[in-house]
Amino acid sequence: MENRMLDPIRFPIGQFEPTINITDEDRNNLIHQIPEMSHRLRAITQDLSPIQMDTPYRQEGWTIRQIIHHLADNDMNAYLRFKRALTEDEPMSNTYREDLWAELHDYQQIPIEDSIFLLELLHRRFYILLRGMEPVDFHKKLRTAVLGSITLDIALQRFVWHNRHHMAQIESLIDKYS
Repeated sequence: MENRMLDPIRFPIGQFEPTINITDEDRNNLIHQIPEMSHRLRAITQDLSPIQMDTPYRQEGWTIRQIIHHLADNDMNAYLRFKRALTEDEPMSNTYREDLWAELHDYQQIPIEDSIFLLELLHRRFYILLRGMEPVDFHKKLRTAVLGSITLDIALQRFVWHNRHHMAQIESLIDKYS
């Protein structure tokens, strides 16, 4: 019922809903999506003009430029959270003010190409890390201030959903220009 009340522009693919008992096949499917995400991002943004890059995808929303830089920041944090969860006992993941990060001058000055290239490299490393994990490793946990204790299986699902969520926001703005 809550999903019906979500803003379809802000949440074009709906709200995140985890699969609690994920299968090995489902997990592998998620992992195999990761290397393609940055390539898809590059493809959908390659022909955008500077004006389009600086247009918010919705009223009072982030611009495409901000979304791309946010994805790089978020995915770096996610990668480090995974590494910590694999090497520490249920570590507390740091929070950050993504809304304020999006207002910092680097988001305006760094070309989106830098963040897309960073995502390509980061996703390659993350993919290798995930492919080397045993199924039991995905039951390891990390703690967040918002979600509490979650398994790496759920963190993986959130990671893929988060990227798909923001790419759908970008695509919705691109569709408006078409």
